Amino acid sequence: MFRNPLMLVALMVTTVIAVWGVVDTQGLSTLASSATSTLFTSRGWFIMLTTSIMLLLSLCLAVSPYGRIKLGRDGDEPEFSTLSWLTMMFAAGMGVGLLYYGAAEPLTHFALLRDYLPAAEAATAAHFVTNFHWGLHAWAIYGMVALVIAYFGFRKGCPNLISAPLIAVFGRNRTTIPVGWMSDLAAIVAIAIGVAGSLAMGVFQLEEGVAALFGLTDRGPWLRLVLYAVMCAAFIPPLVMDLGRGMAVLSNTAMILAVALMVYVLLAGPTSYMMSGIVGSLGDYVADVVPHGFRTFTFFDGRIEGWFQDWTLSYMAWWLAWGPFVGVFVARISRGRTVREFIFGVLFVPTLFSIIWFGVFGSVGLYGALRTDLPVLQVVAEDFNRSTFYLLDQLPLTALTTLTVVIAAFLFIVTSVVSAAFVLGMFSSGGDPNPDARVKVIWGVILAALGLVMILSDSIGAVRSIISLGAMPFLFIVHLLMVSLVRALWRETPR
Repeated sequence: MFRNPLMLVALMVTTVIAVWGVVDTQGLSTLASSATSTLFTSRGWFIMLTTSIMLLLSLCLAVSPYGRIKLGRDGDEPEFSTLSWLTMMFAAGMGVGLLYYGAAEPLTHFALLRDYLPAAEAATAAHFVTNFHWGLHAWAIYGMVALVIAYFGFRKGCPNLISAPLIAVFGRNRTTIPVGWMSDLAAIVAIAIGVAGSLAMGVFQLEEGVAALFGLTDRGPWLRLVLYAVMCAAFIPPLVMDLGRGMAVLSNTAMILAVALMVYVLLAGPTSYMMSGIVGSLGDYVADVVPHGFRTFTFFDGRIEGWFQDWTLSYMAWWLAWGPFVGVFVARISRGRTVREFIFGVLFVPTLFSIIWFGVFGSVGLYGALRTDLPVLQVVAEDFNRSTFYLLDQLPLTALTTLTVVIAAFLFIVTSVVSAAFVLGMFSSGGDPNPDARVKVIWGVILAALGLVMILSDSIGAVRSIISLGAMPFLFIVHLLMVSLVRALWRETPR
């Protein structure tokens, strides 16, 4: 590992970011916010165009004759069951984010949009925008990166590296070698920063959950740091286990808890209202998801433009930052599946679950805002981290549901860090699909250090800005990956 120049440079870059963040947290946050704002203003259109192209290309490949091609040899069979495959993929890609944003995001959009639209239309639009952020476009980013890596890795015998498809298609020359090297470096930095940001947000939510459980009102920074330390300690055992034993158990357990929580809220809350919200938001999403992917809100006022940058563009950058890690991880667990099965599984199953999830938690939040006198909008505005727990307070069995959120969030975060360390270990080992445990532990420590930087920032906005800045180089790399895949498929005759 330490004889690999790429890894040495990646370690230096991530270490510099971590040290800078600890020594001058405000300075790093300010720089990231300024740079991200400039990039979003000048390249927002390119971000939306890129994500839409990735979605449309994925759908075209799924329904084309190339959909019959296997990600592996023609006789290969999947390594994991379909259920374990889907839960590992989902837990690595989005798990803790749904717990964190489930109720708060739709309410935040509603609070803004009601100044421009009637209340009912604002609630409908808030649901749609939330589903857009967590739906097909997000999973198209993950899926396209994963498809490229899986196709070239399992069918063409290439290393599991971002640079491998480029070199396989265009050959080794004075252009592809440095471009490929920079692609791998950008992917590593994006993975490290993106996962560290999610670690920080998970700790923020865990802090609120533990405070709610034990009635802590004056907790200071010690609780957050204790939770961070416990979580870091929890990374180690799964990192030294076999992938199937570690990741599958963690992700399956977290998903069972999340589904149980969702079903309970659906039954204990205003069920008819939530079911209507789910069905209506599903129809709205299907009808408008593709056109919305090309909207840039160019002609709206500054407030809407800021909202678009802070939410939609930040989300697309967030998914791009996670793209290399989730993509390589999903590729690793997808050997033996056809291109069509892979794309449909990656795109539609997680998207449908997200729509149902936000239909439940978003609807119960909007019910509080529209049909009751509960100060839900005020709670979201004052403390975003507390939103989910405040709504659970309004239902029976509050202690149990709060504990469920805390445990599920903890498991989702550990799952994300373990899978990210696994992918970084693959990069560190030249694309080895089963990296050494010591290498994975080293990356787990680095991710923990970067997570501490994000926690010290004490700001979700700052965390998002740092993630977005880390993802920007990868925005251009995904186009090289798509071109490489199309050219390779063009040369192959589907059976």
